Formats: sequence, structure tokens, C-alpha cells
Amino acid sequence: MKAALVLETGKVFIGESYGATGEAVGEVVFNTGMTGYQEVLTDPSYAGQMVCMTYPLIGNYGINSQDDQSKKAQVQGFIVKEAGRHPSHWQMEKNLSRTLAQFGVVGIKGIDTRALTRIIREHGVLRGVITTQIEHLEEWIPRLTKWISPTDVVAKVSTPEIYTLPAISGARTESESYHVVVMDFGIKKNILQAMQESGFKLTVVP
Repeated sequence: MKAALVLETGKVFIGESYGATGEAVGEVVFNTGMTGYQEVLTDPSYAGQMVCMTYPLIGNYGINSQDDQSKKAQVQGFIVKEAGRHPSHWQMEKNLSRTLAQFGVVGIKGIDTRALTRIIREHGVLRGVITTQIEHLEEWIPRLTKWISPTDVVAKVSTPEIYTLPAISGARTESESYHVVVMDFGIKKNILQAMQESGFKLTVVP
């Protein structure tokens, strides 16, 4: 199925649908990581944004249950040049396309992500839409210029309730552990784990 990415500048990229079908509107940004696409997808700091991965091949080692940075995919949309068709890794549990569809993330593949990245570098973060309805794409441009990004993103990604995490055994003795209050504005799991491994007992609050 064909899909399109339309930017507020009027630039249109035509590619193939990847993940969920439909349409998604958000801020278009890029990420230069050669690995870590699963961490990007589940990183709360990308909530409401559509991420273009600059590395050309994405999805080649699949998805596992260990590397999520939150409980769900956080990105609004996902943009890749080439999607790995036959992922392989000893930890792999499912492929990226199925994961995107499961979480309702609209994606596009097969576009020139290098050209897109250069546009973002020149103009800064841009408003855009990924859609599988590719007729009358020009109608999106005035709609995008009027679109206002949500202001309640932090409230959506923060923890809804207080919880505690213990210091990881062996990092420090219990008497030496610090008790740290963490205000969650969309914190990644890896940050919390690193603090635990440093001997901190954590209380995470909204």
C-alpha cells in the first residue's frame, strides 16, 4: 500500500505503508542512531513526534521485551528508508512492522530519509502528516500550517501514581544507599535502572 509524508513546507515524499494504516500528524524529527530503534520507539521524549531514522536499514534485529524504555510505543509516526524483511537475533520475539501495527503507529518506508533529514536540519522541526490516503495531498499543507502541537504531552507520559524501586543488591550496602525522589516528566527505563545500579533507592512521582 502506498503512503505519503507531507511537510508544512509543501514537500511530499511518496513511499510504502509500514505498520498501522491511516494517518498521523505530528512534529517531524530525526534520530541518527545506527542501532536502538526499539529504544527510540518507546522513549517518552519522542511522544507526539514522528521520527525519521537516518540509518538506512531499520528493523534488522527485530523487537524484544527487554529494551523497551516505557510500556508502549510513544512515537506518533515512524519513517525509514529500508525496513529489514527478515530480522534475526537470538533475543528477537517479533518484528518491527507488527509492533508498529500493534500500537497503532503509522509508518512509511522507502523514502529518501537523507533528503528529509537535510530539510529538517535547514528548517528545524517541521509539522507533517503520514497518510495512506494519498489523493489530494495538497489539501494537507494549509491544515498543517494551522496545526498546533499538543500541550499535555508530559501529563500523558508521566507515571499516574507513585511507585518505588529498590537499589540493586551489591551496588552498595543498604546503610549506604541514598533515597532519591524522581519526578517523572517522561523518564526512560534505562535512566532508572542506571540509578538503581549506582545504589540509589528510588521513589518515582508524577
